[in-house]
Amino acid sequence: MIQSSSRSVSLLINDQNLEEDQRLIQKTAYEFAEQELAPNAAEWDENKHFPLDVYKKAAELGFAGIYVSEKYGGCGLGRLEATLIFEGLSTGCVGSSAYISIHNMCAWMIDQFGNEEQKQRWLPEMCLFEKFSSYCLTEPDSGSDAQAMKTFAKEEGDYFVLNGSKAFISAAGASDYYLIMCKTGEKEVSCILVEKGTPGLSFGKNEFKMGWNVQPTRLVILEDCKVPKGNLIGSRGQGFKIALQGLDGGRLNIAACSLGGAARCLDTATDYIKGRKQFGRPLADNQHLQFKLAQMAIELEASRLMVRHAARLLTDKSPNYTMYCAMAKKLATDRCFDIVNDALQMHGGYGYLKEYPIERFLRDLRVHQILEGTNEIMMHIIQRTLLKDA
Repeated sequence: MIQSSSRSVSLLINDQNLEEDQRLIQKTAYEFAEQELAPNAAEWDENKHFPLDVYKKAAELGFAGIYVSEKYGGCGLGRLEATLIFEGLSTGCVGSSAYISIHNMCAWMIDQFGNEEQKQRWLPEMCLFEKFSSYCLTEPDSGSDAQAMKTFAKEEGDYFVLNGSKAFISAAGASDYYLIMCKTGEKEVSCILVEKGTPGLSFGKNEFKMGWNVQPTRLVILEDCKVPKGNLIGSRGQGFKIALQGLDGGRLNIAACSLGGAARCLDTATDYIKGRKQFGRPLADNQHLQFKLAQMAIELEASRLMVRHAARLLTDKSPNYTMYCAMAKKLATDRCFDIVNDALQMHGGYGYLKEYPIERFLRDLRVHQILEGTNEIMMHIIQRTLLKDA
């Protein structure tokens, strides 16, 4: 475990049972968070600033192409390494770390399902954050019920003509590439990449959100948007497979972002109750707060273990890895939000002030229980797997 400067033990980052190269990756992410993210996070949140320059610095460390093959400029790392990166980054700023996760999911889809020409064309610039990307599945009238999507791509010669809209799209308007899940037949869903600047592609207003203010969230609107057939990722009808496989890793990364935020708040609360005095003695002398802190630590470590276990299973394509990814996402995002909420409570009125970082972590972590599949959908995935006939 990385040691706190003021305490012998800190759970801010746990590097136990990691290989040496994994520890180095983790340390790099943590230091980047300390130097580049944490000092700016409050200002970015307040001003709704999308920090392009800092993302490009992250790309210099390989964080924009974590899974992408080295041939195309990526790092070729596994799912465990990715969770270590996003946990470390999120100790500084959850919202910006979560966007990097989304971008990596898009890059992975192209690396896994794209053809050679597509990989050569798009991935090198994505791995440098010269080009930014957005994942587009959700629609105004279809969230959890993704198969009810209405966005449709009609064939027209050598092109697809897209009509429809996508809702709650991270970095919409700022991204260069949009991976659109759309129908290409009555019961056929495909994945088509639409480039920014394509006629017929436009964006709604930047949504006024509770958290994740560091990244814009807009409607993506497609009106007779004409895209070359060469922008089809994978084959026709493969869209749901691409989307769902991408979400397995995406769920782990969002869980990891929750871990980082919760770890930071637990560490902050630990220091706070040791220094804050009430009734003539430190808050840390109060047995209720001692036990509360212990429970927070238990839940953080249990969540870490689940996330890292699921990451290994996903990398190895072990049986029922999707169920374990759902378990990890449900457990970590629920428990970590509770940890942050308890940390805020320990700070009393100060925790509610924006001068302290905990209220921002609380706002940023709340959406993790909703996106990449709601936690209710995670429960559905788990029970469906358990009850499936042999």
